Amino acid sequence: MPDLVHDASQPMPRLIEIMRRLRDPKSGCPWDIEQDFASIAPYTIEEAYEVADAIERSDWTELEGELGDLLLQTVYHTQMGTEAGLFDFASVANAISDKMIARHPHVFGDESRDKSAEQQVADWEQIKAAERAGKAQGGTLDGVAVGLPALLRALKLQKRAARVGFDWPSTDEVLDKIVEEARELVEARDTLTQTEVEEEFGDLLFVMANLGRHLGLDPEAALRAANAKFTRRFEAVEAKLAERGKTPSQSDLSEMDTLWDEVKAESRR
Repeated sequence: MPDLVHDASQPMPRLIEIMRRLRDPKSGCPWDIEQDFASIAPYTIEEAYEVADAIERSDWTELEGELGDLLLQTVYHTQMGTEAGLFDFASVANAISDKMIARHPHVFGDESRDKSAEQQVADWEQIKAAERAGKAQGGTLDGVAVGLPALLRALKLQKRAARVGFDWPSTDEVLDKIVEEARELVEARDTLTQTEVEEEFGDLLFVMANLGRHLGLDPEAALRAANAKFTRRFEAVEAKLAERGKTPSQSDLSEMDTLWDEVKAESRR
């Protein structure tokens, strides 16, 4: 019988065994042995973003690899949970299976599937609210993970508050608030401490996320798209400078700004 770590016919047991061996205190990898939940968490977040990036670029070959990297993170955390006697891969897999069954009674239970997507979302939120109540999470904002990326957490907090009526009725009020927050940021920049400036800047970002929600946009996706557009255009500016035998450090703002306008005009043709 082949060693399990080399047996490709059992993909999940193989991966779990590989991680167990990497964490073995006597024969494992020194780096892997030293890690804990907190030290691995940033890698977990990074791998999730790399999955999203591969999807954004429609790179399905790379997506396969990135999904494997993300799966490894789950196996890593469950191995540490096993070592600490907290949980293991089987209990984690069963927990999410139980959750999916409970949250889809129209598929796995007796409820009718004859409902709109909007009604399904409403039902989903009711089920989640009941789950939070069972965990003594009675507050409207309870359960929104603190460790989420700040822009995503802002959106989730705002959605939760909106469900109980704490929301502006239209984008007009949100736009007015943006103007107000921008004015306060300018005042803070001129008269207040750096800490207070940071606070006002955060308020403005928070309201901008709310505007995206009111417009039916995903702020995170919109910012990723803006990042990609900036990257494309700046690289085009660099290419135009290279044609002149220059690098950005050998240019100046006036020249680069002119080239930027050229690139924008070309992209709209």
